[in-house]
Amino acid sequence: MATDRQAGQRSEVLQGTLEMLALKLLTAEPMHGWGLSLKLRLISRDVFDVNQGSLYPALQRMLRRGWIRAEWRASENNRRARYYMITREGFRQLDAEIEEWERSSGAVNRVLRYAFQGG
Repeated sequence: MATDRQAGQRSEVLQGTLEMLALKLLTAEPMHGWGLSLKLRLISRDVFDVNQGSLYPALQRMLRRGWIRAEWRASENNRRARYYMITREGFRQLDAEIEEWERSSGAVNRVLRYAFQGG
């Protein structure tokens, strides 16, 4: 029997992963905030729904830290939008965050396997 989440319910991005996911998306191409949100939803197959109240503060933090830079451009519908691009420091940060994610998610998987094996 499917749970609500399995039946297509969206969820917030896991705590601490929004910046990593945004940086990863920006390795493909510069994007504006709305585009980042849509791309994350598309790639996650509608599982992750990033609200603007989470995304824009994360983008501002990354700008302050030098992980991304921004410039104003015309969007696809010819409106002015702020486009974000990953910097060299952002690539270094992304590598570090991916390494930490792999370490942490591996630990979670080991605990789950242990629990399912009955201890």
